[in-house]
Amino acid sequence: MRKLLYAISLFFLSSTVAYATAITEGGEKQPMNIQAIIMFLIFVGLTLYITYWASKRTRSRADYYTAGGKITGFQNGMAIAGDFMSAASFLGISALVYTSGYDGLIYSIGFLIGWPIILFIIAERLRNLGRYTFADVVSYRLSPKPVRTLSAIGSLVVVALYLIAQMVGAGKLIELLFGLNYHIAVVLVGILMVLYVLFGGMLATTWVQIIKAILLLAGASFMAVMVMKAADFNFNTLFKEAVSVHSKGFSIMSPGGLVSDPISALSLGLALMFGTAGLPHIIMRFFTVSDAKEARKSVFYATGFIGYFYILTFIIGFGAILLVSPNPMFKDAAGALIGGTNMAAVHLADAVGGNFFLGFISAVAFATILAVVAGLTLAGASAVSHDLYANVIKNGHADERQELKVSKITVVILGIVAIGLGILFEKQNIAFMVGLAFSIAASCNFPIILLSMYWKGLTTRGAVAGGWSGLLVAVTLMILGPTIWVSILGHEKPIYPYEYPALFSIIIAFIVSWFFSITDKSSLGEQEKAKFQAQFIRSQIGLGIEQGKQH
Repeated sequence: MRKLLYAISLFFLSSTVAYATAITEGGEKQPMNIQAIIMFLIFVGLTLYITYWASKRTRSRADYYTAGGKITGFQNGMAIAGDFMSAASFLGISALVYTSGYDGLIYSIGFLIGWPIILFIIAERLRNLGRYTFADVVSYRLSPKPVRTLSAIGSLVVVALYLIAQMVGAGKLIELLFGLNYHIAVVLVGILMVLYVLFGGMLATTWVQIIKAILLLAGASFMAVMVMKAADFNFNTLFKEAVSVHSKGFSIMSPGGLVSDPISALSLGLALMFGTAGLPHIIMRFFTVSDAKEARKSVFYATGFIGYFYILTFIIGFGAILLVSPNPMFKDAAGALIGGTNMAAVHLADAVGGNFFLGFISAVAFATILAVVAGLTLAGASAVSHDLYANVIKNGHADERQELKVSKITVVILGIVAIGLGILFEKQNIAFMVGLAFSIAASCNFPIILLSMYWKGLTTRGAVAGGWSGLLVAVTLMILGPTIWVSILGHEKPIYPYEYPALFSIIIAFIVSWFFSITDKSSLGEQEKAKFQAQFIRSQIGLGIEQGKQH
């Protein structure tokens, strides 16, 4: 069965290339970037082989969800960096800097600042208390069914929003590279995503992320060096020349162009800062290492790699202003950037390194997207199979094979949903869509994780009320905001005037959790409070994987 599906996927890829090269305009073949296509196919073939290799070593539920807990701290740190340095980071942030200049730093700094929170507050306790998902941590002393249901639905909403960004980035990239129709490109990405997760599980996902992180850091470093070379290795020269060619002039060096009001700026900052600690595909990675010490190392290494990368994206964005925006070869007949602003970094690769480097960076960007969607899909599938099916529907007594079957069915469904969302949100900036995903994670998942580990007074009633309040308020305000209510649904004015909901939804989640917990005088609530001491000891010393299974 595996070999049949791999043969189908390779046939599909070869057919895609044949279709791309046969695209005509007036009956004649379009010039193609052969180097880019070859490097693209080499990478896809390599990742499919990794998936095939990993599928032979994925035999149990623990192997599928967490690679058996055998990943080292350094490997996991690199994989986390590969997971986190997504299309939104590479393509989206550089596109925001390209269009808005200085304000693009809001996203760069915001994405990075969440990692010290994970390092000092979350990582060790997560590893000591959980097994497969963060719902294991929350349900340690709280009633499993309601909190796992909440955690699973919150995770699925975050995964769906995050997938939008990755699918849009991948579709635009392949559309630009092959000349394929955007919809066909999105379907191609969805098929590959399903293959990676369906057979390789966490082991394949981890190694795809590690390889992708190494290639992305190398490619981005080269781009940044070439940009600085064009500016005589002088930041002052870089900024001056960028200002001189940008349509907005000196305003790109001033804050406020991207986020014009303080409420939106604060809301976005809170979402990026706290949302990282609520992302299910990031949290899940802490269960792939053997103990809390390795979890701490994972965050240390990941923070270093990610911080370095975000410095590069800022240089790349200004480099695109300097080297891409004045060049007519990167513009269409209407004067707009070919492929949209999300492709600014890809065009810069062509400007600084020619066709060969364009092929390399295109393949790396595609690898970036595949690595992230694989992690997202696995996180979403585990939320359904482990949290909803095994622990809610089956009361913790699910057959392991049946649970894995449910997980793989969910992977296929998520692939279909991701394709649909990628088509629906084709015109949206991908960094902005990830900002919304962070808002949901910060409003629903983060408050419950933090309170369950640090506040003795939290009860199931408080956690469920607070989590649902944060989730529903965030989603409602997001729908009523300018992006969906105006840009997508076509209304004249938004009901909620700000881009991001996090400022209000996070506060509501904490207040509701606190209020419903302190007013919970039930015997169950008192028992849950009494269990905090045992949970605290476990969170500090751990019990090991086998003892954790017995629990």
